[in-house]
Amino acid sequence: MRAGRRAAVGPWAGRIAGGVGTALGTALGTGALYYSTILPDALRVGLAVAFPACMLGAGWLRGACARHGVRAALGVMAGVWYVTDPPRNDRVWAGEYAIPADTWRTGDVIHVRNVRNFRYRTVNDYLPAWYDASYDLNRLDSVDLVTSYWAGENIAHVFLSFGFSDGQHLAISIETRRQARFPYSTIAGFFHHYELFYVTADERDLIGVRTDVRHERVYLYRLDLRPEVRTRLFLSYVAAIHDITRHPVWYNTLTDNCTTGILARAGARLRYRLDWRVILSGHTADMAYDMDLLGPYDAKRYPDYAALHAASRIRRAPGAVIGADYSTAIRQALPPPEGPG
Repeated sequence: MRAGRRAAVGPWAGRIAGGVGTALGTALGTGALYYSTILPDALRVGLAVAFPACMLGAGWLRGACARHGVRAALGVMAGVWYVTDPPRNDRVWAGEYAIPADTWRTGDVIHVRNVRNFRYRTVNDYLPAWYDASYDLNRLDSVDLVTSYWAGENIAHVFLSFGFSDGQHLAISIETRRQARFPYSTIAGFFHHYELFYVTADERDLIGVRTDVRHERVYLYRLDLRPEVRTRLFLSYVAAIHDITRHPVWYNTLTDNCTTGILARAGARLRYRLDWRVILSGHTADMAYDMDLLGPYDAKRYPDYAALHAASRIRRAPGAVIGADYSTAIRQALPPPEGPG
């Protein structure tokens, strides 16, 4: 009796597993085609419609071998196309991603071409501007973690800002490089839709647009890093900025995003790179706190992460303007680190 039940269950289990696999493969293939960069758009959309139609139509073929063979062939073709689909730097980009930064080194001085410094009138109305600057590694004395929330507590944009003893700050944000023809889409980030981009900017641009124009909730924390670690972290960004101008890479919401890039360059242990807070980026600062990377702050005034988080929000006075003293102004009311770091 038991043997008979096993024999009856076996084929059904196989069919269910096969059906789930086919549905998942069809969904992934359709998403990859729809969110691809194929031109013209009519071809992209047409392929995204044709692929699931062919996968579904294969179910009407006689014989399991024919059905499975056609679907396998379609899956292989889609897979080969996907893994050989190259990222590029020569697309028509949205204005804020049009001009990438580049870097080079002379002794202990890092030169950066095209530091972005947009002046925003509104979210979508801005005056584009870039400048060139040089940064002395011997003056690098701080690294700040910035988290910016626009809806809820679970999702935030995360980036770093490097401070120098001569008053300079260089903010670097790992972002999607969006084409002008596409609106932003979270789902698209799971596929080959965006190239990865290092927004290398003045704090008045990268932080200022969030505090004063978009009115997001922005938090700034000092990272507790040894001088050699600060330098190594900064140089890893400098190298990546240069490399990506010659060898573009795809952005991926899961594996190559704003949080994973920071963790990889900070040499985080594997368990933190696999932490759920990597995906729910609004908890990145909480994770950094658990890793003993924040501060050092006064333990009596800020006994836990909740207290530190509440005190670390950048609060702008009504009518405040983004001026030359912006970097100093936003830090005046924030928790001061207790030591060099």
